[in-house]
Amino acid sequence: MNGQLDKRYQSLIAIDYGLRRIGIATGACLTGISTPLTTLSATQGTPDWAVLDKVIQEWQPDLLVLGLPYNKDGSESDMTTAVKLFADKLQSHYTLPVEFIDERYTSVEAEAILKEQRRTGIRTKKLKKEDVDAKAAQIIAESWMRTTKNLSPS
Repeated sequence: MNGQLDKRYQSLIAIDYGLRRIGIATGACLTGISTPLTTLSATQGTPDWAVLDKVIQEWQPDLLVLGLPYNKDGSESDMTTAVKLFADKLQSHYTLPVEFIDERYTSVEAEAILKEQRRTGIRTKKLKKEDVDAKAAQIIAESWMRTTKNLSPS
């Protein structure tokens, strides 16, 4: 496509997968802007599919982006395997493409951003784990959009 925007992805849902909580954010691929949406409760990594169905139905994404956790040295962990299994479930459940992006340190970055917002008065609400998960999903969305620039191979 010679560096032109690939129009196949207009919007995405980014997911910060966890065994107890799953952070969700939306992203607009054309603008590169993302917004934290919500955090779903999960039981041993399984979300309430009906709630996730509502999010997918409301936002109508073209793509699902999952943060893929690696160890500090870049090797895979048990959570890497769990995320890949969850990706298979997502793909069969929604028939949407699923892509991965390295999510090392997104939760740490999200918590630091939210704490700084609280310290400076931008954020007035008390910080909750659910807020961190949704913010981490936003960072995953922005990272994917920045890294891929939504371009197809030339």
